[in-house]
Amino acid sequence: MIQLMADIFKSMTNFRAYKHLKVLAIPMIAVGFLGGQAAFLPSTTASAALGNDETSLSGDFLAGRYASRVRDNENAVEYFSRALKEDPENRLILERTMLLLIAAGDFNKALRFANRVVEYKKNHRAARLVLALTHFRAGRYSSARKQLKRDSNVPLAKLTSIVITAWSYLGEGKPQKALEELKRLKSTNSLKTFRSFHSALIADVGGLKKRARRAYKQAYKDNGRSLRVIQAYGRYLERNGKRKEALEIYKKFLKTNPTHALVLTAVKRIQDGKKPNRLVTNAKSGVAELMFGIASVLSDEAGIDIPLRFTQQALYLHPKFVLAQVLKGDIYGETKRYEKAIEAYKLVPASSPLKRNSDIQLANNLNKLEKVDEARHQLEEVIKRFPNDYEPIVVMADLLRSHSKFKEAAVYYTKAIDLIKNYEKRHWLLFYHRGISYERSKQWPPAEKDFKQALKLNPNQPSILNYLGYSWVEKRLNLKEAMAMIRKAVELRSGDGYIVDSLGWAHFQLGAFDEAVKVLERSVSLRPDDPVINDHLGDAYWRVGRKLEAKFQWSHARDLKPESDVLKKVLEKLKRGLDTSSTNAKTD
Repeated sequence: MIQLMADIFKSMTNFRAYKHLKVLAIPMIAVGFLGGQAAFLPSTTASAALGNDETSLSGDFLAGRYASRVRDNENAVEYFSRALKEDPENRLILERTMLLLIAAGDFNKALRFANRVVEYKKNHRAARLVLALTHFRAGRYSSARKQLKRDSNVPLAKLTSIVITAWSYLGEGKPQKALEELKRLKSTNSLKTFRSFHSALIADVGGLKKRARRAYKQAYKDNGRSLRVIQAYGRYLERNGKRKEALEIYKKFLKTNPTHALVLTAVKRIQDGKKPNRLVTNAKSGVAELMFGIASVLSDEAGIDIPLRFTQQALYLHPKFVLAQVLKGDIYGETKRYEKAIEAYKLVPASSPLKRNSDIQLANNLNKLEKVDEARHQLEEVIKRFPNDYEPIVVMADLLRSHSKFKEAAVYYTKAIDLIKNYEKRHWLLFYHRGISYERSKQWPPAEKDFKQALKLNPNQPSILNYLGYSWVEKRLNLKEAMAMIRKAVELRSGDGYIVDSLGWAHFQLGAFDEAVKVLERSVSLRPDDPVINDHLGDAYWRVGRKLEAKFQWSHARDLKPESDVLKKVLEKLKRGLDTSSTNAKTD
């Protein structure tokens, strides 16, 4: 029964598939398979389980709950809405549906649910925030403040309440009062970057130049690595005749982010003598900036559901907020909602400096959906638009390499490398991947040259040391240097089962079978699910006379479904042993 449930859950990838849960809801409850989860069921589930006809409530709830867990928000809303028709006062489903509607960006429906939620839970923060943002979007600033009056010691709630209240005063033309409101964040160190940044934005929009200058300096001091702080402060300096200072800030940022499209665009703007607009132009875009800032921070520190809700709230207030649109695509991609990610990236306008990046991510998501031809076409279009930009060319090369099209991949890596005037340490990966593409397409001389160049750029990179050293061992070349490279790679990355496998297999290739067994056993313990490593250990066991264990390892390697060339050799060894079959080499 448990395996049956696992198989059914695994198959649920669309709306229709969730119906399996409705069929199973009563028998699952009746025989106790839900365990502790029964507490989460609606109040009428128990009676439904005892009856013969009523299954929709429990089934829809379970289907909605599962859809929510796998972040299929649209289907979760559909099923919870059905459940609410049967149990319209169920508070758990009301709250969950409201949160899912926010995550889906459907604020008209979310508002209706928020009004119902605050009827019985007056301090529900998410519901109050929806109500406040709705009033704020309509310019009803006083009404928005009323929704946020309830104090909270929760840092996130305190942050949103105070900053939105401050922007509401700015919306009423009261910048001084807005800045006074922000002082309420002064005692909270963790929120000081938001305080200084939004103080600068409000002073800037409110026309308080001196206050803005001081606040921008403080924001830059508090968080000089933040893209949005860089953009806002730089634009302020540009608009006020301080282009040289702005350029210094941009160039400092580019030292660690050399290809960032938005900052490169800012540098070009200065070079062209153009003047920018403010980063934030009004109260609504100011609160959208807050929502985006919170989403950005939480996307690195928390689960993905809350960042998605804040991103959608940013777009609700500022529908043309391109960075928020890109973040939404990124979040969907991280949660494997590839179709939704593609939809988000498509909405990035052609005029945006982020269009190229969003189109590349769109192609990556098409590839994850196994729409390889569409992904290639998408990348080809980007390459045509940016013929001197090596990044989309590299993405194309990576895509081809991931599908074992090594000769084509090498061609694209070459195109990318040819665009680089001066090699830097970060370019080692291009040579390494082209080396792999050459090696896998049986072009060893250029592969060896690329591995050496990669090692020159990054001498202590374990992947390069491992690949080149291992390849030399396989070819019986530079054996002393090769073993030293592999040992160094293991020292640098001792927990990497693949690199440990290389050392064990190198010992095997050189006839040190006892040592090979010891190292390969450790490698298998690190990567027990890898067929090639298990196959290698089987070979080593055979050579030291442990033939029963060898056959066990080969059988395990077979069951792990290796690539066809490895599988063929494994099956041969299971029939005849190692002595009458060729030793298989590592396929990486």
